[in-house]
Amino acid sequence: MSWPFLYFADDPLSRAELTGARLDGDLVEVGEAYMPADAVETRELRAASLRRLIPPFLTVVRASAAWVHGAVMDAPTRHAVQRRSAVRPHQLLDARLVYHDHPLPPGVDERVGGIWVTTPAQTLADLARAQHSGEVSGAHVDALLRWRPELAAEAVAVLERAGAVHFKRAALAMLRERADAVTPAASETVRTT
Repeated sequence: MSWPFLYFADDPLSRAELTGARLDGDLVEVGEAYMPADAVETRELRAASLRRLIPPFLTVVRASAAWVHGAVMDAPTRHAVQRRSAVRPHQLLDARLVYHDHPLPPGVDERVGGIWVTTPAQTLADLARAQHSGEVSGAHVDALLRWRPELAAEAVAVLERAGAVHFKRAALAMLRERADAVTPAASETVRTT
């Protein structure tokens, strides 16, 4: 699928021409592509900018998924991906990818802009588990919850449905606490209006 607002290096402009247009203020970088400076950056455009980098058997996860959904402003330097099938890939992956080998369960990702991305609730659940594993993802968890506070309850439901996964108990405790903090605020808003 061709995206009229995305320009990739050597298709048809060279990287030098695209960089020149960026320096002139005509284009801005979005993921692995460029787009007009006056175009609206949507999750579809962010996802489509990665379509040359992400093979169809992989799903964008964690901080990269948070960026695609629009909860995080800056794209990660290396995009996190996870395999969608039980079969391991037999090809070399790009060095710009951080590959997680455990297969994703079915139904936790969605097709956006031509690539697979975990749902916002699954993304939050994964980032909460990663935070308790020692991975620096607290800022991404906070960004997702600022973007959509109700995601905490949805991520709790995702983790409760999940089988045995690492750091599930700690992530559930943290997400339940965050969900409880949102619930009283929502009921206060209803009472005052």
